[in-house]
Amino acid sequence: MTYTWKITGVKTVDTDSVTDVVIQTYWEKTGTDENGNQGTFSGATPFSQSSINPENFIPYAQLTEEIVLGWIQAAVVGSYGEHVNEQIQKQIDAKNIKQPRLPWASV
Repeated sequence: MTYTWKITGVKTVDTDSVTDVVIQTYWEKTGTDENGNQGTFSGATPFSQSSINPENFIPYAQLTEEIVLGWIQAAVVGSYGEHVNEQIQKQIDAKNIKQPRLPWASV
């Protein structure tokens, strides 16, 4: 399985010390199996304003998708990360299920 991530949106707020603090991210993780079948999970990851350190704060205009994805991927671990991958796999598995016409049904 090959996974790709993309950010679909963010929410920001201003604090007393910094502006445009990312407090919410929206993202998608897509899995592609060896046959090209895909499944996608859409998620949202919040970030606390209280965890912001103005000393190492990266201004919004200097953020890259790679930086923000790093924050998200660090949060989407353990059982939640497993849940995300399971949901992607379920979508792929569902694409392989066939519903043929019943052989005794009239045309």
